[in-house]
Amino acid sequence: MSLNLAHLALIHAAATAALAGLVWVVQLAVYPLFDAIGADRFAAYHRRYVRAVTFVVAPLIGAELVTAGLLFWLGVRGPLFLGSLVLIAMNWAVTFAVEMPLHRRLATGYNAEAHRQLVFANWSRTLAWTARAVMIGVWLFSLSAI
Repeated sequence: MSLNLAHLALIHAAATAALAGLVWVVQLAVYPLFDAIGADRFAAYHRRYVRAVTFVVAPLIGAELVTAGLLFWLGVRGPLFLGSLVLIAMNWAVTFAVEMPLHRRLATGYNAEAHRQLVFANWSRTLAWTARAVMIGVWLFSLSAI
């Protein structure tokens, strides 16, 4: 069996939905609880968190990016799909320009201001991945009507 547009679209939608769900868990449960870890244990906890979440996130982001690229390469150009690509770019920009530097600050120990900024900045990624999931879901549904 070979991968076709429908298979790629389903894999893409699944990766995007999983990332949307994951970012909501991080936003509402994981990041807010950073301040509950004792200052003496925070750096070690943060290292373990980053390692563990990377193990979960990396394959999902890889699947999202690869399938997005393949779908684009195969000629998918609808406004929902293209708009969702803008949100991928925004997520990467926020991740590299804002989130990663804040995590580097937190890696040395708990910092209340860096923590506050991390939670606030992550709302943009949370909303963007949620919007992507909706857009890709509507786009996928529109494909089934063909």
